Amino acid sequence: MNLVESPEYWSKRYIENQIGWDCGQITTPLKEYIDQITDKNIKILIPGCGNAYEGEYFWNQGFKNVYVLDFAIEAIENFKKLVPEFPSENIIHQDFFEHVDNYDLILEQTFFCAINPSKRKEYVEHCLNLLKDKGKLVGVLFNRDFDGGPPFGGHLVDYKNLFSQFFKEVKMDLCYNSIKPRFGSELFIRIMK
Repeated sequence: MNLVESPEYWSKRYIENQIGWDCGQITTPLKEYIDQITDKNIKILIPGCGNAYEGEYFWNQGFKNVYVLDFAIEAIENFKKLVPEFPSENIIHQDFFEHVDNYDLILEQTFFCAINPSKRKEYVEHCLNLLKDKGKLVGVLFNRDFDGGPPFGGHLVDYKNLFSQFFKEVKMDLCYNSIKPRFGSELFIRIMK
């Protein structure tokens, strides 16, 4: 395991407030997607959740079968302070790649870009295993390059090739509603098992 793949690396980032990916609230693409979900009983996972503003938003909208997962304890503790009424059994302190369960929806927000690109295929396979039949992986991916990393960038063609190896329906479009700092550099993804 290299440094970026360790909980200690990410814990240090939270302790030192080196969390430039954190917008302080749910971003527009995910909020608008969540707003159109009518079945509030679906089982949802937010992996690499960080401060989990998406988990907070789901909860406040009446979704009670939502789970947040991160292996940095500081992120988990921040979320517990942010949403103290969120059930503790739905807060998972674990490595995503070791997590086992089944979900209707996996929500992706800045987790994929934090993973070393050498593990992206493993991420896609693991999402496939975590999803129920007809389950969906939905969210945003960066459609640009970064120096070094994390974050690690990428591009539409590469993502489509990767996800299409495992999923039957892969839709990716440029985000029309990204927040200003990310405008023009995000893809909205809708991938179905």
